[in-house]
Amino acid sequence: MSKQMFINLPVADFRQSVAFFEALGFAAHPQFSGDEGGCIVINDAVCVMLCPHDRFRAFTPKAICDTNQSVEVLLNLACESREEVDRLVAAALSAGGSTYDKPEDLGFMYSHSFVDPDGHGWGLFHMTDTPSQA
Repeated sequence: MSKQMFINLPVADFRQSVAFFEALGFAAHPQFSGDEGGCIVINDAVCVMLCPHDRFRAFTPKAICDTNQSVEVLLNLACESREEVDRLVAAALSAGGSTYDKPEDLGFMYSHSFVDPDGHGWGLFHMTDTPSQA
């Protein structure tokens, strides 16, 4: 049985963040979404909790990272194909995201990335041979 992972991300504009991820083809989970935050379903195992800054501060005594100055997190998502990698990056750019690199083809792995409107880095990759689980 696989375990679910819920990733909490601080966001400056909650509605803009939800719209961004919906533009990438992900859906908000209605049971876990409301005015104080929302849950974006990436797949059966991974969900992203979008938390407005004031709500996020309730989870930690530390300051929220200024992603214009520092890297907070790099999230990597395995995709089913090279085309999915390219489609997601293109959708992210169209929806207000950015990128700082070009696609990279290593033969066994194809990757590209985007940065969402809140500065969180997302690496997307497709591997032809996936490592076996330990």
